[in-house]
Amino acid sequence: MDDIDSLEQALHAARALVLADLAARDVAAAEVVSLVEDAVTHRRWWVEQWPEGITYVAGLVAQDVQDALLERYGRWPLCPVCSAGDPHALDVEPELGPDPHWVCGKAGVVVAPVGGLK
Repeated sequence: MDDIDSLEQALHAARALVLADLAARDVAAAEVVSLVEDAVTHRRWWVEQWPEGITYVAGLVAQDVQDALLERYGRWPLCPVCSAGDPHALDVEPELGPDPHWVCGKAGVVVAPVGGLK
């Protein structure tokens, strides 16, 4: 029972963090929230297969949503650090690890933790 509770807590936290970032950048429309739900569903299965990966769920859900948005709408979230050159998206780092952050890969700057975009 504790494992199920831990899984649900991790998934709810990941959902909340990504939704906060989407809302901060004014892209939390209903169809985008559906992408978050799809990512959470996929990661629920993933963590059930690999329980040790539970601490990676927030970063993975953020990456999943970012990938889905790129396919349908374009880059997200756009980098607020680089003012010159082509607009580019932030990256989630570590790609597979706890405590994920949004990072500008070009400038090598940590912009915010996942869930902390402004």
